Amino acid sequence: MALPEPSESATALVTGASAGIGEAIARELASRGHGVTLVARREERLRMLAGELSERHGVRAEAIAADLGDAAAREQLAERIGGLGLEVEILVNNAGFGGSASLADSDRERLVAMLRVNCEALLDLQARYLPAMVDRGRGAVINVASTAAFQPIPGTATYAATKAFVLSLSEAVHQELKGTGVTLTAVCPGPVKTEFTRAAGIEQASEQLPDVFWMGSEAVAKAAVDGAENGKRVIVPGLLNRAGALTGQHTPRMLALPIVKRIWRQAL
Repeated sequence: MALPEPSESATALVTGASAGIGEAIARELASRGHGVTLVARREERLRMLAGELSERHGVRAEAIAADLGDAAAREQLAERIGGLGLEVEILVNNAGFGGSASLADSDRERLVAMLRVNCEALLDLQARYLPAMVDRGRGAVINVASTAAFQPIPGTATYAATKAFVLSLSEAVHQELKGTGVTLTAVCPGPVKTEFTRAAGIEQASEQLPDVFWMGSEAVAKAAVDGAENGKRVIVPGLLNRAGALTGQHTPRMLALPIVKRIWRQAL
């Protein structure tokens, strides 16, 4: 079994836990008896969720507000977790955000901030907590990527590139961890109706895409945790999403890019 056994001193650190997939993964882990440390910028939401999970499942649930795009805030987060006497045995790197414009029309600072949260923070937390997991001989990392990782996407180029980074890093480190007792799983969801779409400026996509293309965050969370528990390298929840991922991987770029650009513009 790839997930470590729950214990009093162990915690599952879940970033981006105030809503959407992060909240759903925290709920899924708590329902299986794992204590959770919830991290996001919105402290009030985190505290409400922590109280609910603790009461419902009898697990230790901590809430820590942090802006993970800030290196100093990540240092403070690690200090807070250590001060609580907790060891991170499960790490869920879910925090991230996207955008919906050509690069030339995008705000430069927002693009750089996207890279810091989607890539730098994920790598920092992974590099921070993996060594101790390996030393203990147990642990699991879940990195939330996206089906956008499987092909470049004109119109959201930076976001897709950050998720390609997450997927590539995850697959390589999964192999590095063979035989250590620690596993790493990349989860690549397709469209999910969460607050992410509003923050990314693509709310209208939910009206353009048929319901068959959308999944609920709870279904994605269950697939993610099941995948980690079974030591899977990559999970793409949903049959249509798996088909799309294969198409994105293997269609020649000279054919795919104009089509993807047209579809993305129509969705917006």
